[in-house]
Amino acid sequence: MKIAFIINDHETEKVNYTTPGLGYSAYKRGHDVYFIGVGELSYASKGHLSIRCKTIKDANFNSQETYFKALQKESFTTISSENLDILFLRNNPADEINKRDWAQNAAYIFGEIAMSNGVIVLNHPSSLASAVNKMYFQHFPEILRPQTIVTRDHNEIKAFFKDQKQKMILKPLQGSGGTNVFMMDKKNEHNLSQTIDAICRDGFVIAQEYLTEASNGDTRLFLMNGEPLQADGKYAMMQRVNASGDIRSNIHAGGKPQPAKMTDQIMKLAELVRPKLVQDGMFLVGLDIVGDKLMEINVFSPGGLNVINQMYDADFYAPIIEAIEKKVYYKSMYEGYLQNSRLATL
Repeated sequence: MKIAFIINDHETEKVNYTTPGLGYSAYKRGHDVYFIGVGELSYASKGHLSIRCKTIKDANFNSQETYFKALQKESFTTISSENLDILFLRNNPADEINKRDWAQNAAYIFGEIAMSNGVIVLNHPSSLASAVNKMYFQHFPEILRPQTIVTRDHNEIKAFFKDQKQKMILKPLQGSGGTNVFMMDKKNEHNLSQTIDAICRDGFVIAQEYLTEASNGDTRLFLMNGEPLQADGKYAMMQRVNASGDIRSNIHAGGKPQPAKMTDQIMKLAELVRPKLVQDGMFLVGLDIVGDKLMEINVFSPGGLNVINQMYDADFYAPIIEAIEKKVYYKSMYEGYLQNSRLATL
């Protein structure tokens, strides 16, 4: 099959990221693999995408790192969406905020065009468009979520702070990686107005219940086709432990990864989110869990599989590529009968 991955930019994509790992796994299985920066997308007059991309063929590599370094040294080539089987949207719109605002929604806009050309697009682009900020999270059952308000009103946030016994989390509606996430309590209450102002500069503020279990970090669990991702009988999950004195457990923010154990509580939580993820065509997502609550659902470019692979000495990339191969097969068998949103999680 011919599979293309959209990344933010070739200059910022690192060799150990999850997306190069997925690409290398597909390459080892004999597929044609292409990497596309958001800025390399274009719409041709004939109604299809004409894409500048990087690819490499007919070479042997002994690791993800050597593969991706060699690919990045290749000159750009062009491919049409008419010749693609899969377009995997793996860019993170949050990384473009206040940098390249035009790039935030480009991938799923162009993804819609690719879909009309018969390409299977993952995750489903129409659903990604509605999930570009953390408000998507509020569409899942209330029992899964910490108490939350989303507003720009200082008085509402201060009233929520009082209701939460003067301890809560503040973060922007848009963003990822632990950027501009603050824990407010009695000690820093004098900075509350200033903190709200700082977050409001970029839009709406999420004020969220503080979960005491968060002091131990959070659990990142990958779901594929709505089910916990497994390889060799092991689950793709890790505990991310906060750096000293930091409420954030994101790896990019200094969180330390540790092995995590699947529990009945986590499995029940995953089962509750499955129906909507399947309905929305969310093929590969990352759940961030604290206790029995979901903190976030990363539907754009959940990372950390490289760390999890090493942690458990397992290959979690392979079952993802195998699942994509099945989608291509199903599409060929049911030409014109299966919509992209259904194929995405089939």
